[in-house]
Amino acid sequence: MYDEQQHPDQPSEPKPDPGHGPLAGFTVGVTAARRAEELGALLQRRGAAVLHAPALRIVPLADDSELLAATKQIIERAPDIAIATTAIGFRGWVEAADGWGLGEELLTKLCGARILARGPKVKGAVRAAGLTEEWSPSSESMAEVLDRLLAEGVDGLRIALQLHGEPLPGFVESLRAGGAEVVGVPVYRWMPPEDIGPVDRLLDATVARTLDAVTFTSAPAAVSLLSRAERRGMLDDVLAALGHDVLPACVGPVTALPLRDRGIDTVQPERFRLGPLVQLLCRELPGRARSLPVAGHRVEVRGHAVVVDGELRPVPPAGMSLLRALARRPGRVVARADLLRALPGAGRDAHAVETAMARLRTALGTPELIQTVVERGYRLALDPHAESTYADD
Repeated sequence: MYDEQQHPDQPSEPKPDPGHGPLAGFTVGVTAARRAEELGALLQRRGAAVLHAPALRIVPLADDSELLAATKQIIERAPDIAIATTAIGFRGWVEAADGWGLGEELLTKLCGARILARGPKVKGAVRAAGLTEEWSPSSESMAEVLDRLLAEGVDGLRIALQLHGEPLPGFVESLRAGGAEVVGVPVYRWMPPEDIGPVDRLLDATVARTLDAVTFTSAPAAVSLLSRAERRGMLDDVLAALGHDVLPACVGPVTALPLRDRGIDTVQPERFRLGPLVQLLCRELPGRARSLPVAGHRVEVRGHAVVVDGELRPVPPAGMSLLRALARRPGRVVARADLLRALPGAGRDAHAVETAMARLRTALGTPELIQTVVERGYRLALDPHAESTYADD
């Protein structure tokens, strides 16, 4: 599972990196409440514009009555097995217990239990608390932990399971079916953000297709985002965008479950970490951009910019709407009426097309890329040798 760190849920506006990295010209939404600054920095260093909209917030450990109740249960009756799932969660649990004056009692009880740590970071947190793990799976997979426990037998055992906000499909149920008593330790719980404005802006951008990708680093964030879309009556539109035009990128398969349950395919890195997630986007988004030979130039249409012969050229939103409409039918004439419909908020103002087209040509720096066809409309000046290739587009 992914292990985040807490970060304040303050909104941030899109900020493009001035360099021409692999993500230049693309806008990526970040739904994380923790480590959002780190993820945003990784994306921006590769050229992306980032729209941060934390889809949830975390109940502070010291204020969490459920965690306090679970800690007292562990102290009153020690577990036979304790499962530590995340480093930050385990550390936070011990620190919260210290704050309640229960730290020493908790560690004493855990010292007598068999401790299973999900991965190397978790092992470090366990040892830093003065405890020693019995075993840790090489795969860092909770499925491997479950398989081992069930193979050994858990009938009659009391198991403390450090929860961390992610769903563990079938994990608790399988242990209980095997005869174990499972005490869940909710190390942190999720709640909707206090300021819902950034989430609504991200949802609007998703439906408008002004985002190229949305990243998810926890399943609760995905659930929260979809729930908000449903409350606003726009869930179908959001799912349609995520299913076709806006790439949903998840840090791992567990995070992707809420989207998968809605029929949405996602992309995920092989290693469930921020770095590989960003690397995946660096491959996926440029691969989805359309590259065309136009008027002797190579033109690549990205989310909010165009790369002309390797040079990044930012384009205003209205111009991008026109360019995408032209790129869907390269070499063919697109009528002014069709282009007007492609312009957001243009209404019936026919001059809006001419104004936006003039600005688009200026932004491209190469006016001959787009030809005016008198009394008919406009067309991308597709190179003659490429016309047969794109004839059926």
